[in-house]
Amino acid sequence: MSFLFSSRSSKTFKPKKNIPEGSHQYELLKHAEATLGSGNLRQAVMLPEGEALNEWIAVNTVDFFNQINMLYGTITEFCTEASCPVMSAGPRYEYHWADGTNIKKPIKCSAPKYIDYLMTWVQDQLDDETLFPSKIGVPFPKNFMSVAKTILKCLFRVYAHIYHQHFDSVMQLQEEAHLNTSFKHFIFFVQEFNLIDRHELAPLQELIEKLGSKDR
Repeated sequence: MSFLFSSRSSKTFKPKKNIPEGSHQYELLKHAEATLGSGNLRQAVMLPEGEALNEWIAVNTVDFFNQINMLYGTITEFCTEASCPVMSAGPRYEYHWADGTNIKKPIKCSAPKYIDYLMTWVQDQLDDETLFPSKIGVPFPKNFMSVAKTILKCLFRVYAHIYHQHFDSVMQLQEEAHLNTSFKHFIFFVQEFNLIDRHELAPLQELIEKLGSKDR
């Protein structure tokens, strides 16, 4: 099911993925929010003492999905078949969609279509209890880390598209501080645990270096 054309007043592109209150993951999310509030993002992304790495990555991956969901939700009216006939991040980077099951061979499609495919696919992974177990004591699967890396790589592409193709709209909406903070948090997190290959980050390399140098 595509949520692309549902009411935009809620400002999220897809339904928000909730972490059940009272669960350990919910406590971890609260911890993440509290440390973020301290303003030190490098410290905020570090694995809390005594916590399992997979659990920490799972909670943060869900959180980044929700963040990018909201950010893209604010600019969907500017990201159209006409304005973005291909999914790109500047003139040098173009993305074609494949999910390995429904669409095996990469297809060229518009940015809104690509992001709809991408966010639907990510949502399906997050909703899969065998991949992202929400119950305490249920182990993460052996392929969890590779799935999480693929999800984060996908979410990076949405950030890259927003920065390259829609930053003017973001500024008009006065959302740039929100976008920059979200992306900085995202980048520090993937750098901390080495979750995205460097060549994948190339479309925003200059911005990444700028954000990193400001924090030293």
